[in-house]
Amino acid sequence: MLIGKRLIACICLTTAIASSGCQLGNKNAQSNTENANSNAATKADAKSSPTSANSDTETGVEKQKPAPGTGNVQGKVLFNGKPVENIKVKLCEKFNRFLGGCEGTTYNATSDKDGVYVVANVEPKTYEGLLVYVFDTNSYIFATSGIGGLSAATYEVAADKTLFVRPTNLFKDDLKTLNPKAGAKVSAQNLELKWEAYPGAAYYKFSIYPEEMSVTSPYINERVDGTSFSIDKPLPKGTYRWQVEAYNDANVKLSESGDDIKFTITDGPAQ
Repeated sequence: MLIGKRLIACICLTTAIASSGCQLGNKNAQSNTENANSNAATKADAKSSPTSANSDTETGVEKQKPAPGTGNVQGKVLFNGKPVENIKVKLCEKFNRFLGGCEGTTYNATSDKDGVYVVANVEPKTYEGLLVYVFDTNSYIFATSGIGGLSAATYEVAADKTLFVRPTNLFKDDLKTLNPKAGAKVSAQNLELKWEAYPGAAYYKFSIYPEEMSVTSPYINERVDGTSFSIDKPLPKGTYRWQVEAYNDANVKLSESGDDIKFTITDGPAQ
């Protein structure tokens, strides 16, 4: 489930827990093509990932019946494929990932030992956000919809029924980068990115983001099977931010580097 400071977790339904959050910032978390489900995360700092319209719902077995005239929302929380207990979940009547976060009537729930949560006895209507908090942080994951996952997914709660939503895969922001360090001034020649191995990771993806908008990065979501990569494409002089993400063998995101690691290229072609 870890922009601004960064949206750490949102679930994108490209129609979805990375990442902005309720302090609002955001990062892309899991996408349909890269993950087993369509969940994204947003931290107060937040995270998001995309899925297709209405693809965040599914069928299931009710843990409990809703009270007459109300509905339930039921889902499951996972980390690295395993259930996660005591995770806070919030259903929001109104939700804006960029302004204000969760507003209006809200309902709360907590995942059990099987990772299952039930938002119970909900007034039947359309809800604009389902937030799954990332462990004991203020970051949360939510599903988004539309092109680019710019809108939060909506949830139609009907009377006397349980709405089942897809499992939410949480991810952390504790992957450690080693080189280059924040604030480093480096040569583009023989530059090697390095990071620590992450438990359970099968492979990694790194991205380098230029601070200068006119510069196009040659490295976005570059897959690496090890814990280092030697830069072999031109990087113009200037300041860059880099980030690494860890994935398991089911293509589910486990963690990302949590801080903005900025470094400066002191040589190379002019911008």
